[in-house]
Amino acid sequence: MFKTWLLPGAHDGGMDMHIAPRLIVPDPDRASAFYQDVLGADRVFRAEPDGDGRPAVVEHRFGGTSFRVSPAVSSWGWLSPDDLGGSAVLLEIETADPDAVGARMAAQGAEVVVPIENRPYGKRSGRLRDPFGHLWILTGPLH
Repeated sequence: MFKTWLLPGAHDGGMDMHIAPRLIVPDPDRASAFYQDVLGADRVFRAEPDGDGRPAVVEHRFGGTSFRVSPAVSSWGWLSPDDLGGSAVLLEIETADPDAVGARMAAQGAEVVVPIENRPYGKRSGRLRDPFGHLWILTGPLH
């Protein structure tokens, strides 16, 4: 599960801060549907599409946190994993049942990169690449 950190602090003028990853994808609506189906994310906001028919941002919430998807726009420096030749970030979800989440992801077109198994460090985890090139670590309790 994404972790959201609210940081009270002197460095931000006393304001709380919130971080929300934004995943750059070729097709935000297709990615949004995938994340809703496999993660159970709720779509909470979708910007009206620009001239190319793609929304500039689609926001999702699940597990007390949020993340966004946006289209690749090379002139803005917004590059998808395919544009970069791979994912530059690992996203990690901690869940009670990583096997079930992994199975849903794989059934919807994700590639299993590292099988979900019990690991010697005391977690059950594995890694998948979603259909948009982003890498996810799914982790949870040992079986």
